[in-house]
Amino acid sequence: MLIFNRSARPFFFRMAAFLAVFSILTFNLQQVERAEQDKPAEKQTDEIPAPGAHFHHMHLNSLDPKGAIDFYTRTFDCEKARFSGLVDAVWAQKSWLLFTKVNSAPPWELTSAIWHIGWGAENMPETYERQLKMGTRFFEPLNDISDIGGNPNARPGSFYYAYVESPDHALIELNTAPHHHFGHLHLFSADPVAAGEWYQKHLGAKRRGTRAPSREPRFYRGHQIGPSVSFMMDNVNVIIFPIEYSKKAYPDHWKGKTEIDSTKGRVIDHVGFSFDNLEQAVEKMRRDGVKVTEEIKSIAGGKIKYGFIEGPDKIRIEVIEGHPTRE
Repeated sequence: MLIFNRSARPFFFRMAAFLAVFSILTFNLQQVERAEQDKPAEKQTDEIPAPGAHFHHMHLNSLDPKGAIDFYTRTFDCEKARFSGLVDAVWAQKSWLLFTKVNSAPPWELTSAIWHIGWGAENMPETYERQLKMGTRFFEPLNDISDIGGNPNARPGSFYYAYVESPDHALIELNTAPHHHFGHLHLFSADPVAAGEWYQKHLGAKRRGTRAPSREPRFYRGHQIGPSVSFMMDNVNVIIFPIEYSKKAYPDHWKGKTEIDSTKGRVIDHVGFSFDNLEQAVEKMRRDGVKVTEEIKSIAGGKIKYGFIEGPDKIRIEVIEGHPTRE
């Protein structure tokens, strides 16, 4: 039995009152925490994910579209087809090559964001010799760049490339690959890392590699090849090199100029990406600051719906509704 003297009683009562209040406050705080945990998560409306784009087409300007179609289907693994049943075009596995007839030779010098498109080859020396016998014109001959990845002990002959030149002077790379299909689009940029982030943010591109891209310059055989970025759009690998590579490799193309040219009107005029819902995709990009250069149009009785935006380094991009299919 505890005995309290009178002088201790006020202290005891004060402590009892404090403990009671503390217990009530603790209980109430626990109830609030449980209520907060049980509340449904609020939807974040200010950060909408980028709509998933698909690689749709490359669009070229040509003095002779029929001749260009014959050239591509004769030289590479692709076939003649009619885009949307309306115009003659080239179907390359999962995407299109489209052509617009022009009355004067389109500029082709390598001063814009689009460098070249590319096909693979399982055996490059054999493919190169076969192309020479076919009369294919090469802008750059067969090159062994097996050590380009930075490994000085790389096995020679493990990676080759060469650049084919089309009748309109578009460049098409053939390079060592486990396939012989249309496989890549190679771009130039004043800031490859920022350009890659743009494609990820606005088109939902999936960057290759898990490490953050380095901004350190990298050189190969005296030419700057980094910073660089690579990402996939369906079966097409999009690679971005620094524009300094072009300025060093093709100095005659850069006489009297320093800025990257718009791709509009050039031999490779633009690249096309497709969306499930074009209006929704364009409005999302517009809100995010993307420049819409041509508003959405509908042609062929609504069969084709398209518009244009401007991407990094003045690259012209067509946005189109509905994904590529061979009809």
